[in-house]
Amino acid sequence: MRSCMIRVSRILKPLAVALVWAALLGDARARGENWPRFRGENGSGVSADKGLPKTWSTGDYAWNIELPGEGHSSPVIWDDRLFLSTALDEGAVRYLICLDAKGGGQIWSHPFGFSRSHKHAKSSWASATPTTDGERVYVAFADKEKYLLSACDFDGNLVWQRDLGPYESQHGQGASPIVFEDLLIVPNDQDGPSSVIALNRFTGETVWSLLRSNRLVAYATPLIVQKAGREPQLICSGTNSGVTSIDPRTGRLNWKSGELPARCVASPIFTGDLVIQQCGGGGVGQLLVALDPFTQRDSQPVTAYTRNKNLPYVPIPVCHGDHVYLWNDNGVVNCMETATGNNIWTKRIGGKFTGSPICVDGTLYIMSEEGNVVVLAASPEFQQYGEMPLDDPSHSTPAFANGRLYLRTFHRLACLESHP
Repeated sequence: MRSCMIRVSRILKPLAVALVWAALLGDARARGENWPRFRGENGSGVSADKGLPKTWSTGDYAWNIELPGEGHSSPVIWDDRLFLSTALDEGAVRYLICLDAKGGGQIWSHPFGFSRSHKHAKSSWASATPTTDGERVYVAFADKEKYLLSACDFDGNLVWQRDLGPYESQHGQGASPIVFEDLLIVPNDQDGPSSVIALNRFTGETVWSLLRSNRLVAYATPLIVQKAGREPQLICSGTNSGVTSIDPRTGRLNWKSGELPARCVASPIFTGDLVIQQCGGGGVGQLLVALDPFTQRDSQPVTAYTRNKNLPYVPIPVCHGDHVYLWNDNGVVNCMETATGNNIWTKRIGGKFTGSPICVDGTLYIMSEEGNVVVLAASPEFQQYGEMPLDDPSHSTPAFANGRLYLRTFHRLACLESHP
């Protein structure tokens, strides 16, 4: 009997441990890892969640739904709610849509009326990604007549709305708003008077506005630089002022890098020590700068290094560990050392890319313009896992939250689940 009990104990003990771990994982998943803005937390495009497949087939998607209209914005996710913008009828009707993040069913949609308008071939009438603070979701739409910022609650009710005035740009509006503390911060670079504006996220009232000189319209979404013992910095990018640091609470300018030689389409990233920004034109990156945001000389940040070849123009880099991955518009991918800018490897993947890569558990995921999901290891040793077709073009950046990868094409949204 004693030996029987020992054998049972040996069986049950590992099972009990497994059940405890399952409960902990379930609790962690229940708490959630939200994706509240363009490219997730602070625009890093990075998640440490595990279990996401590196290869899959069409039948492996949890769901794959058709979307009304068309757009290039990315989803944002808070718990079981997914928010997305889209547009119909040559931009005459634009929607903020709320979906069930688990099942893909539509919960509500809120329409916004605009004039029909021309758009650039690379752009859409719904290119700016919404942002959320867990209570409201904020969305930006613009045309030549108005630049509309709207806040809806999680039931789809309009809480407030602001019109920032006319918006004029060759490529349409594309920069996304971000939330910081009690502020909704909005870049307003255009062919006319340009600015960065901070609104009270509860009321939509202006808290501060900082005018910006402009030569080529920038489409970069800002980020916040925060480090222990330091005041937070709002990092914005444009051609005339280059990379600028602003006090996000007051709108006071801290420093600026000085003029950049070309247009800023890609957003800045923060690696923990350096701010990295590239600029370019015609589908080719021309210059990358890596700046120390905490050290200035003559009111300019110290430049750690620059790079002027094998650079993306539109896709935003992503940092993992000690390396930054540069995914070029023409399908050439580079791995470089974050601290030095030294190149580790360069590989031609092929395809054309307008969306940006994200990194989940050390793996890079990106969608090509042709509608293929390309998956690489975020590693100093090159490894490609696969290329999975979505069968619909895409100019969007993937989103990841609560164990689910969301892939937006021109007309569809697919969800792939992790298997921890």
